[in-house]
Amino acid sequence: MTSTTTSNRPLQRFYLLAVAIVVFLGCWVAPIDTPARAQVEDGLKRALTTFAAARALGAVVSVAQGTQVDATPGGIGVSLAPGQALKPLNELIEQFAAIMLAASVSFGIQLVLLKIGAHAYMSVLVCAVALAWIAWRWQSGRSPRWLQSLLIGLLLVRFAVPLSAMANEGLYRVFMADEYQSALALIEKSPAAVVDTTQEAQPNAQEGWKERIERWLPKLPNLKATYDQIIRSASDWAERIVKLIALFALQTVVLPIALLWMAWRVARALVREPVRPA
Repeated sequence: MTSTTTSNRPLQRFYLLAVAIVVFLGCWVAPIDTPARAQVEDGLKRALTTFAAARALGAVVSVAQGTQVDATPGGIGVSLAPGQALKPLNELIEQFAAIMLAASVSFGIQLVLLKIGAHAYMSVLVCAVALAWIAWRWQSGRSPRWLQSLLIGLLLVRFAVPLSAMANEGLYRVFMADEYQSALALIEKSPAAVVDTTQEAQPNAQEGWKERIERWLPKLPNLKATYDQIIRSASDWAERIVKLIALFALQTVVLPIALLWMAWRVARALVREPVRPA
């Protein structure tokens, strides 16, 4: 067993040198924090843009939902509320806006973690612990378990977040960018389909009851048809909203967790002690 360990010592030391070079290059020579930060900021802008579009759509749908048609002054007499059919859609849009706000917060947290990992003190600490681990392994071939765990944790803080952010953005650009653009375009132009109907349905305070009857009775069939059209269009909006929710859930929950788990596995494999031959 001693001869086998001795024969493997040069290979182990070459591996330790390679790890040291990679860690030092990643910390000081070619850091990936700047491009990772730019890509997380792009994701934050997308989330905020989608949140703003959701709020705009929700505002006009809320107005349309609350629209009432009063044929007589004071609301006494004929009173219609055709917009109540939009209540389920309005609730979906409110939930969508809340999810987009949560996605924005998630990207903001990633920016904070990137800032922590990119700090010079963090790079110094990672290099110092890596040197201690390499020196220990160089001398005896093994290192304390606590030192392994500390190094794995520091490697994750320093490299896992920027690497996962870049991988996340790369997956978005390859597989999800077109879907996002088409869905967002529909959501952004949807308020215009509601505003015209809302403005048409608003009563004029200066009109008397006779003028209101004369103005509204001929328009009631067209008004109902217009709201029916909005409800039919709402199925497309709901489909795009669900797709956007799924997209941001992938980007802010599923992919970060999966990528961080993969980074943890890689860091653990790099630091793990070699198996002693029997």
